Amino acid sequence: MTRPLTRRQFLKISAATFGAAAAASELRPIAQAVAADAPAAKGVTATPTFCEMCFWRCGGIAYVRDGRLWKFEGNPLDPQSRGRLCPRGTGAVGSYYDPDRLRKPLIRKGERGKEQWQTASWDEALGFIAERMNKIKEQYGPESVAMFNHGIGVRFIQHVLKSWGAINFAGPSFAQCRGPRDVGFALTFGTGLGSPEPTDIANTDCLVLIGSHLGENMHNSQVQEFAQAVERRIPIIVVDPRFSVAASKAKYWLPIRPGTDLALILAWCNVLVNEGRYDKAFVDKYGKGFDKFVQEIRQYTPQWAEAETDIKAETIRATALEMANARPAVIVHPGRRVNWYGDDSQRSRAVALLNALLGNWGRKGGLFSQAGIKVAGYPLSPYPQSGKPPADNPNRERYPFADEAVTTGIRDATLTGKPYPIKGWFVYSSNIVQALPNQAETLKAIDALDLLVVIDTVPSEIAGYADVVLPEVTFLERYDELLAGWGRRGWIALRQPVMPAPHDQKPGWWIAKQLAAKLGIPESMPFDDIEQYLRARIEKSGYDWDKLKREGIIMGPKQPTTVEEGLELSFETPSGKVEFYSEQLKARGFDPVPKYKRHSTAPDGYFRLITGRAPVHTFSRTQSNPLLGDAMRENEIWVNGATAKKLGLANGQYVRLKNQDGVVSNRVRVKATQRIRPDTVYMVYGFGHTNPMRKSAYLKGASAAQLTTRYETDPLMGGTSIHSNFVTFVKEA
Repeated sequence: MTRPLTRRQFLKISAATFGAAAAASELRPIAQAVAADAPAAKGVTATPTFCEMCFWRCGGIAYVRDGRLWKFEGNPLDPQSRGRLCPRGTGAVGSYYDPDRLRKPLIRKGERGKEQWQTASWDEALGFIAERMNKIKEQYGPESVAMFNHGIGVRFIQHVLKSWGAINFAGPSFAQCRGPRDVGFALTFGTGLGSPEPTDIANTDCLVLIGSHLGENMHNSQVQEFAQAVERRIPIIVVDPRFSVAASKAKYWLPIRPGTDLALILAWCNVLVNEGRYDKAFVDKYGKGFDKFVQEIRQYTPQWAEAETDIKAETIRATALEMANARPAVIVHPGRRVNWYGDDSQRSRAVALLNALLGNWGRKGGLFSQAGIKVAGYPLSPYPQSGKPPADNPNRERYPFADEAVTTGIRDATLTGKPYPIKGWFVYSSNIVQALPNQAETLKAIDALDLLVVIDTVPSEIAGYADVVLPEVTFLERYDELLAGWGRRGWIALRQPVMPAPHDQKPGWWIAKQLAAKLGIPESMPFDDIEQYLRARIEKSGYDWDKLKREGIIMGPKQPTTVEEGLELSFETPSGKVEFYSEQLKARGFDPVPKYKRHSTAPDGYFRLITGRAPVHTFSRTQSNPLLGDAMRENEIWVNGATAKKLGLANGQYVRLKNQDGVVSNRVRVKATQRIRPDTVYMVYGFGHTNPMRKSAYLKGASAAQLTTRYETDPLMGGTSIHSNFVTFVKEA
């Protein structure tokens, strides 16, 4: 019998937690300073809202005690949090009290990047932006203003820009994160996976993680189910050059040579097919091109793969049989940030094919079919039509299978002026200096701009190069667009303000409405305030607005999400089947079945740099959060203990990293450990801030993005690799 999971067990899965007493003492003086001028209302109030500390967007309840923001906990009605939040979510209170928060609009007064600013009123800042935008529109057309964005808060600003005529919008979440995975699965099953991924870890009998750091990435509901899977003692197989938190819970840890994951996946497919351990009934009923697939993978034997991967042939076979024994209640996790080496769509397609061999699509304990919920729209004017193609990937000729815009494609268009000039950037809640590879290319593109607007809560690196910086409120201070979630059941979640803005920050919807007026298109925001808009959509959908405000969540009707519940499987591929052999890839000149190709190896004296996340930080956004910063002030560089000894490096010693192109990092501590391969080093990304306005995080730790000067581009969809660089050590004098 499985015992219920306690809060302590849930947090123990993560690599780090922070002490409530220490966090409270860290936060108290900041809270007092912020609230010094405000009369304290006595008592405790509770307001449901949903989190923006990561894309999981868990429902929570924020508590205000005596007029001060007190704590943020999970909403038990929410299917994402299930009443529990991860360390980042719990630490969201610290974002409100972040000492480095942007407070007022800023207009640049000197050279870009020189941090010379003048504070401005909102009227002045938005007037400046509108004037520059209209000049660009007059000279080049509205298509020459592009936007980089991340998060749900951008919706209304994006809407106003579209109403003005802009057409180029891209987020790093595609080409720098999940895009290769979604393309690989869409080529196989006819649909991507969305967010969150539909993994039924709660009911699986075998879980395979290939570079997926559950317990460190803190994808809340998956981590909760992962903790339960550990408690149920199911076989867990972790493929990772590093002994991660997940690896510490696994039956098998496969410390693979970086860059050879595809070889292992193809060898697993070979074992399942050659030994007849695949789901024949599923393949016969739903598969297309299976015979050709079998011929293509015949060469990838476990013995061959051993030489490539450093994983013993018998271990490859044993782990393949573990999967086969559990099918269809087995998951080879699709992963999230999968843009590793530049052939990632094909590697993700191999993961999809392996899942198909196991027959787990739409099955209990496998990959379920997601249910949604319908929400009525709001009467808005249609967007103007453009005669120009998107700048990032005109007519999908450059990246034929990209179904979203490619960030680096917009950067390339800015650099080259082709297919037309890009002269203005809006950057919303995305530190693209760190998010995109090769910072020099990004900075060169910025030099070509006539306008750069950054909208954020904290001063990121990209903000240092802006013409105008607009301070947005945190998610705890605003309404946003409704969240219509997909999962085992669809749901609607409401974000609503818990606290007032501490300074002159404004919510995204307000910024959008005021900008629309300055641009001469006030009709694009035809409501008095955001609550009017949200209430109208909810009530038109037949739901109770007041109840949503009280509870924060509306659950949709139950629908079948697995075959066991009555789901009828269908596939939106050209053939209407699961495509083991892809004719559409072949027609475009790509491999119809993934083929293994070797990647570049490290120069003598260098080590491959791989990266990951910490459970207490959100990309580069939270290092100045007083709660989360207290939990992890800086990152470390993981080095194998024997390698460290050979190089004369001591645990805790500060070093600098130099990559193959001579770029040298900020100082970073050595973590000498047996938990990583001798040819590999690892660090958490998001640190090493170089914007002096970010005082509490300035130059703390090293930036992995700074060292990512080389990258490979996925020819299918434009994803850019993050693990193609090598570093050596420079000792501190």
